[in-house]
Amino acid sequence: MIVGVGIDVVDVARFGEKIARTPALLDRLFVGEEREVGLNSLAARFAAKEALAKALGAPGNLFWHDARVCKDDHGRPYLEVGGSITARASELGVTSFHLSLSHDAGIASAVVIAES
Repeated sequence: MIVGVGIDVVDVARFGEKIARTPALLDRLFVGEEREVGLNSLAARFAAKEALAKALGAPGNLFWHDARVCKDDHGRPYLEVGGSITARASELGVTSFHLSLSHDAGIASAVVIAES
């Protein structure tokens, strides 16, 4: 059963400008290998975290580092979650997440489906 759906879009150039102005955002928003991708993919990962929060009802107590966007052996994205994300998912009965990422024409987007 679908518990929640979240979608987010990010203007890649604007996101890049924010990162250039405040490089510490990279450490605040992303962990480990998440930071080792190009700007389009980085913006899509940010969109994924925003979409995840929306799928969970956007409570104000979620932490960026508690969600990590990864790729499987075939290059498909998925979410690894812990801490505040796991706690909120548990409250809602969420047992799995589905993630889709895209970037084209200067826009990065993500959709997250939370399922029980």
